[in-house]
Amino acid sequence: MKRYIYLSLMMALDCVATLGFSSCSSSDDDAPKDMTQPVITEQGITANPIDCQVYQRGETIPFHYVFTDDTELGNFNIEIHNNFDHHTHSTSSTECAPADKKAPVNPWVYNKDFTIPAAQRSYDARIDIEIPADIDPGDYHFMVRLTDKAGWQQLKAVAIKIQ
Repeated sequence: MKRYIYLSLMMALDCVATLGFSSCSSSDDDAPKDMTQPVITEQGITANPIDCQVYQRGETIPFHYVFTDDTELGNFNIEIHNNFDHHTHSTSSTECAPADKKAPVNPWVYNKDFTIPAAQRSYDARIDIEIPADIDPGDYHFMVRLTDKAGWQQLKAVAIKIQ
């Protein structure tokens, strides 16, 4: 009887080990890994916003860029914040004449995530962003963070002015 229990236990362990190993491998393991960042491009469109553009409080920023990736896009984020202290994000070589440094009183902060439909390798992103009428005028950064499905990220920071 002991021998029967021992053999049964060994067969069960062998079965569990075999199932465990086979469940760990998948066709995803054989697929090539995404090792490249997505791209934020102006190619073929009139991109907006671009460095040094001026907007009025109470108006709309008509955001428009094209996103591409060699495998699959994931999502993107748009952030707008003041640049009253003249800090930089260094994604553009264009220099805009800055206004005088100042302390914020009622600065605009916009931060929103957007989902890109599944299985997209190219996406024409268009969003109208309302500028509040009661914010501090001055220098602002308009930042786009694009993330692909594998987690790679691309950043584009644009200096804009709001009057």
